[in-house]
Amino acid sequence: MNLAKFPRRIYTPYETPLQPLDKLTAVLGGGPRIWMKRDDMLGLAMGGNKTRKLEFLMADALAKGADTIITCGAVQSNHCRLTLAAAVTEGLKCHLVIEQRVPNSYNEHASGNNFLYHMLGVEGIHVVDGGSDMMAEMQKVADELTAQGRKPYIVPGGGSNVIGATGYAACAQEILNQCFKMGVSFDHMICTSGSTGTHAGLLVGLKGENANIPLTGIGINKPVPIQKPNVYKLAKALAEHLGVQTPITEDDVIVFDDYVGPGYSRVTEGMVEAVSLVAKTEGILLDPVYTGKTMAGMIDLYKKGYFDGCKNIMFLHTGGSPALFAYTDTFFAAEEK
Repeated sequence: MNLAKFPRRIYTPYETPLQPLDKLTAVLGGGPRIWMKRDDMLGLAMGGNKTRKLEFLMADALAKGADTIITCGAVQSNHCRLTLAAAVTEGLKCHLVIEQRVPNSYNEHASGNNFLYHMLGVEGIHVVDGGSDMMAEMQKVADELTAQGRKPYIVPGGGSNVIGATGYAACAQEILNQCFKMGVSFDHMICTSGSTGTHAGLLVGLKGENANIPLTGIGINKPVPIQKPNVYKLAKALAEHLGVQTPITEDDVIVFDDYVGPGYSRVTEGMVEAVSLVAKTEGILLDPVYTGKTMAGMIDLYKKGYFDGCKNIMFLHTGGSPALFAYTDTFFAAEEK
């Protein structure tokens, strides 16, 4: 894949670490060696996977003469934080449309990402009910700004379109290059499967490089009958966008929905245990909405023998730790048990 032909802003002028988690591997019984791709250490405000997507999305926005960025997300959205940070970096204004997926959950004065929106100077926050048509809600804001003579650019939720997902095709290239330099080969990769951009991008990138490495997505919101076709649809569109010739089938999309629990961003016992375990064994902070549930899923599959026969497996850390500060009561309660 020749990704150099696509316009890109560079917010991370280095490769994120690829590190072994040997203490976690030992705690889990010493099966396949677990590695972690540290995309929590990407550039912009406190890092996370959206930074890779925003490098391509912001380049597109600037090429189209935008002066204001509009995007959306749930309460405590990491995507909103990083999109806002990218806008600040480029000297643009930013409006956020926040969806209350859990009724009455938005608190303007909450900690975590909500606090950081204000620290980063968001121009406007528009709160809507869960289940709203988010593209329509963003378009309303865009229409208001256009009427004022502004030039808004809408970034879809999670940055998950073909432009944004290009960032994770690039990540696949980066991982494979690191493997070559480090003399390590992965037999399986694990990532969060949410708005689909990361999952689809990584899948297409691995396919485009003929890596032959299975990729398992751990869902954090939608059931498999919805999530799998969504990932496949974006992967197909991205492959066409990038000119990837290797066929991609729906069977290539592997996703589990067993670890979502009562719903998006809602607490599960497995998530709390996984976040605490990784913090106490490796000194790495996960988050309660995405990587915590993904790690819970990986740990469960590891114990069930899903990765038997593998020598090395890789977990993609997509960031999000600022959201931990909005869940302090949950973790203190778990410590007291």
